[in-house]
Order: sequence, then structure tokens, then C-alpha cells
Amino acid sequence: MDVIAPHRPQSLPERDPSTLLNYFQFKVHHTKLDFTVDWEKKILHGKANIALETLEDVESVILDSSYLDVKSAAVDGKNAAFSFGERGILGSEFKIEAKIPKNTKFNVDLVWNTTDQCTALQFLEKDATDGKKEPYFFSQCQAIHARSLFPFFDTPAVKSSYSFSVELKLPALMSGRPASVDGNIYKFEQPIPIPSYLVAIASGDITKLPIGPRSHVYSEPSRVQACQHEFEHDMENFLQAAEKLVFPYEWDQYDALVLPLSFPYGGMENPNATFVTPTLISGDRENVDVVAHELAHSWSGNLVTNCSWEHFWLNEGWTVYLERRIQGAIHGEATRHFSAIIGWSDLENSIKAMGDSAERYSTLVQDLKDRSDPDDAFSTVPYEKGSNLLFLIERTVGGKEVFDPFIPHYFNKFKYSSLDTYQFMDTLYAFFKDHKEKLDLIDWELWLYKPGMPPVKPDFDTTLVDQVYNLADRWIYATRNNDDLTKLFKPSDIEGFTANQSVVFLETMSSFNKLDNFKWKDFRGALHVLDQVYHAYATSSNAEVLFRWFALQVGGENRRFYDQLGEWLGTVGRMKFARPGYRLLASVDYDLAVSYFKKFESRYHPICRAMVKKDLNL
Repeated sequence: MDVIAPHRPQSLPERDPSTLLNYFQFKVHHTKLDFTVDWEKKILHGKANIALETLEDVESVILDSSYLDVKSAAVDGKNAAFSFGERGILGSEFKIEAKIPKNTKFNVDLVWNTTDQCTALQFLEKDATDGKKEPYFFSQCQAIHARSLFPFFDTPAVKSSYSFSVELKLPALMSGRPASVDGNIYKFEQPIPIPSYLVAIASGDITKLPIGPRSHVYSEPSRVQACQHEFEHDMENFLQAAEKLVFPYEWDQYDALVLPLSFPYGGMENPNATFVTPTLISGDRENVDVVAHELAHSWSGNLVTNCSWEHFWLNEGWTVYLERRIQGAIHGEATRHFSAIIGWSDLENSIKAMGDSAERYSTLVQDLKDRSDPDDAFSTVPYEKGSNLLFLIERTVGGKEVFDPFIPHYFNKFKYSSLDTYQFMDTLYAFFKDHKEKLDLIDWELWLYKPGMPPVKPDFDTTLVDQVYNLADRWIYATRNNDDLTKLFKPSDIEGFTANQSVVFLETMSSFNKLDNFKWKDFRGALHVLDQVYHAYATSSNAEVLFRWFALQVGGENRRFYDQLGEWLGTVGRMKFARPGYRLLASVDYDLAVSYFKKFESRYHPICRAMVKKDLNL
């Protein structure tokens, strides 16, 4: 067959279309950010000193901003005129007038306030926290929300080292190494250059406990011991496994902050202070793979970064791949494959849920050149499609033993920088020049640029899922035959299952709805028996399990669980559950879904709130 060239030689990555600025004209040497928190007004007062160098003659410095109230700007200590462009989806262009010749080092000083329309921050009243003792706030800057926190080159193509300080009345964490505490002023240093979306800040009634020789977990005191129990068994093992796979961890400390329920993601890989969802704290240590994922970002995403959100799979595909390699190193290769099987199912469900938009958003390399919101493109696709491509490459070149030397080579080559897919391809082909004919057999055009599921499903090791599939097959066979289900099934069927095996069992049961001649709504009696026999699922403290249970029961139109799902959605702000949860409820009772969303809307993070509104066409 004709091979479509997937790559083109280039030294610089593609320019980021999700920014308004002229970042390619500058080099950022260092950034100093100082914040003061106004709890009453729920805003931050900010000051910045940005050390820059021109790469060509410039007429102005253009920064990204969004809903910022800028008070002053200065260039090398002299006040400079500034103006805002018209606001659009990507925010407002913030232009500082400054004619500066090429190869000139200079400093920009800025003073501003955030506003109540800041999309990067969520302030919580104390009643909305777990401990209900003190107010709380935290940031979430990915993908393009840093520009509502501070005016900057808000693109992953630009990296800077940072000095942070924040003045406030409660303990604080930022995405840097703790440097000092002087009264109410907390200082942090981040010597490794990072993109703006990794700038993070959080404060509240938080305390910490150790979870390893170089790791702590932070949370509100009411749950900190539960958090310690959840993570302390695995944290250092994860670190050591990752270091063997790539190279030594460069960020000094690896700490995790467990946030209140409104945090919209499973985790956010903020350097030195990973933010994670409280849905991980299930008591069974079954969801710690999310921590392995965020840790893997210490290399893929934080050290080596996608140059724009069009190439987001370079962050997330690599991270899922490394996360599963870490699992495989600790728990065996079958565990790695088992996780990949779950991921494949998640990918199928995600693309199906996209509907007509799958044509655009299920491609691995995204097209955001129309300057649409990168958040609209966020899905499972870059994670799972990307990791499966890397898995295919691993198999194609000859297995782990052949592929593994490429891992440290790749991360060393692009360390501290940002790249695009074409640079990745160039590096891959150059490293495996003796395997070019094998690599050419991969249909790169389909994998990278075409929508839908990957063109090839890997030959996964099904050892850990066979018993799960067998039990699910027994259920559908007996249900179709109108057998007495109460005699055929018993609670002990699932007693030996891990939480992940239960996830696969419930997803497999739900997948029978895709059959042409079978729908669970036609066998609601079987769903009632399922609830009687496996009632442990309905009361599970593991969010991954409970969500799949709701998907099966509500998807089968068992009305008993409609309100239970609605109420549960008021306890989870993680978009992985909130978005499909509301879509699921809306598919069987749209008005009920809308009423529950309106009931709990104020609890959700602005990002989650906006995305669910789109999902419900509000």
C-alpha cells in the first residue's frame, strides 16, 4: 500500500492557535508572581516581574488575558501604555507598547486584580468544604485559564522558571518547592521551567502527612489520615518504577493535595503539588493508578510538553502509557493489559457520546486553528488513542526490550521544551532507522488524523478479565432464557473481584445494550435481581464502581436509580463522572437531569459547570 508521510523535518514546533500573543518573538528567562488573597471579594491581587529577551525587533509585548483588571504596566521600570483587544473565546489581547530591538534583555512589571469572572479560581465558603471550618480556594489553569489568573504568554509552547509568593490567612500550596513562611506570606521556588497552565495555587484548612520518604499528602484534617492510608503503600514504589523506566525524578518532592469535591478532574499534575479528586479516597487503594498517572506527568507533560492543545496526545498518550508501564512493573504485565482493556472501553464510550462532534474531536491530532475553545476538545481520545498508538509502536519495533531505550532518549532530547507530533515522528524514525519498514506498516494517516476508534485493536492479555467476561456471559444467557436468576447467581460471584474487575463486569453488562436484539429496559426484572444479589455495588464507596452501577441500572431505565444518580451527582465535581452522569440521566429523563443540575450547579467548578451546560443544551 502507499504510505502517507506522517512527518516532515522541522526544527521548531507548530505555532499555538489557542493564544492571542506574539510569544515566538521572545524568550522568557524567569517570572516572579506575588499574590495577595482577598477572601471577602474572592479575588487575588497580583504583581508580576517577567524577565524577557527579544528574539527579533518588536513593537509591543502582547500577552494573554481574560477578565483581568490591570492597574499598571512598566518596561524596565518605566510606565508603559497598555490596551486590551476585543474579548473573544480565547480571552482578550493585552498589548504593552514597547519598541525593543532584537537580542535585548528587559523586564516587564505588572499589577492587576482577578475578577469575579475568573475561570481559573474557585472560592468555596466553609460550608462547602469537608471540614466546614474555613473557606477554601484553588486554581485550575489547564487548558487556557491561566490568562484569567495573570497576564502572560498562556501557551504550553512557552516555559519559565518561577518564584512565587502568596499572602493570606490560611496555609497555602503552589506549584513549586516550599521556600519559606514568614507570617502570612508563603514563598515557593520552581527552578525547572514550566508552562503557564501548570501554575497552581490552593489554600484552606489543610495539613499534611507523609506518604513516602520524598512525598506528602495534603488535605483538610478531617480526611488526611484516610488520604495517607490510600497512598502510602504505593507512592515510593511508583516513583522508583518510573525512574527505572525513564530517568531520575527531577522535581525534588512529589506531594499530592486532595481537594474538595468540586475539583473537576481526576488529577492535575501541578509540579510539586499534584491536585487530586477526593473520589480517589475509596478506602480500598483501588484508585491509586490516578496518582501513578499524575506522577508520570512529571516526565510527560511537565518536562516534555505538547506545544499546543492540538498535540495534547503527546502529554496524555505518553502519560497513560507510562502509568500502565509503572503498573506492569509493580503488579505484573497482566495488570497493565487489564488497565488498557478498561481504557479501550472508556474510549469506545467517549467517542459514542460525542455523537456528530466525533468527526472533529475523535482525531488524535486536533485542529484548533479556528481558535475554538480547547476545552471543547477535551476527551478520552488523546489519553487512550494516544497510549494505544505507543503500545502499537512498542509491539511493531519488537517489544519492550527494543522500545524501552527510546523512552529516556525521547525525554532527554525534549526535556524543558515543547514539541509537536511531527517532531515526535522525526525522532521516532531517526531512533528506529533500522526498523523503518516496520514503522511504515503503521497507517499513520488513520491513527493521527482520522476520526473514530483506532484502526487496530491490540491483542490484549485477557487473563484478568476472562472470569469477568464469563460471569457477564452467564447473566445475559440466563436473562434471555428467562431462567430463575435468583438460583443461578449469588453474592460470592463477585467477592474476589478487585474494583477494576467490577468496573469491567459492569461495563460489559452495560455493553449488551449495544446488541441489536437485546436491551436491558426489556428485562428490568433482571436488573432488580442484579441489585438484590450484588447489592454491594449500590452501596460502594468506590466512585468508579458506583458510576458504572448507575450506568447499567439507569441505562436499563430502572427508575429506582434515577434519583439516586441525581443525588450522587451532587457529591462529585469530577467531570469524568459529572458530564456522562448528567448525559445519562438526561437520556432517560431530561427534565429530571436539568432539575438536579440546577440544584447542584453552584457546587461545581466553573469549567465543569460550563461543560455540563453544553451537554444539556442549556
